Amino acid sequence: MPNFAGRFAGRSAVITGGASGIGLAVAQRIVAEGGRISVWDRDPAQIEQARTLIPGLHGVAIDVADAAGVEGAAARTIEALGGVDILVTSAAITGPNMTTWAYSTEDWQKVIDININGVFYCNKALVPHMLERNYGRIVNIASIAGKEGNPNASAYSTSKAAVIGLTKSLGKELAKTKVTVNCVTPAAVRTAIFKQMKQEHIDFMLSKIPMARFGEVEEVAALICWIASEECSFTTAAVFDVSGGRATY
Repeated sequence: MPNFAGRFAGRSAVITGGASGIGLAVAQRIVAEGGRISVWDRDPAQIEQARTLIPGLHGVAIDVADAAGVEGAAARTIEALGGVDILVTSAAITGPNMTTWAYSTEDWQKVIDININGVFYCNKALVPHMLERNYGRIVNIASIAGKEGNPNASAYSTSKAAVIGLTKSLGKELAKTKVTVNCVTPAAVRTAIFKQMKQEHIDFMLSKIPMARFGEVEEVAALICWIASEECSFTTAAVFDVSGGRATY
């Protein structure tokens, strides 16, 4: 890993879904580069496991689909860390793999509630605080599926397209401030989320990647951490691909 020691010195970050996968990789890197972290995750056991990797980690057990819970988590985190400079929204689920007409309304709503409503709630809760501090970096995790639409993953694709739209709208609203809002659109990265997918869907995703391999969480974290740093100061409302060549626009 390149030596960026001190890049996040004096900065505090909230990472949703930060107890595993991409979120955990981001959390580890920010701490290694001098920052402080609050992990928001719905699994208390995973938060405790993350603490074994990041001693002193601040964690909040929260379902991001709970708007009131998110507001409470924001208040507790701001008090615990003395402020929040960075938000990375990594919490997401895939939902079942099936045709759109076979999707149950319950499964559809669950994906939408976590993947887009949860992102909205977290952005909404922390933007006013960032404006008060006159600084902020928001990185929303979307997906290449949000740009291209994966068959048999309509809820996931729709939710991630919505994350892109939210990012562009909010980024433009904040463009004259010192709060930037960007998103990343990874192709498939092998994490625990694969356990929610059928093998045929995993095989389909791999077949679409010209590099013929899945991404690594550290590769995605490297890009996210640059976007979340002070260096990324003239970019907002943007979409960054990390797709092994899959992205076509």
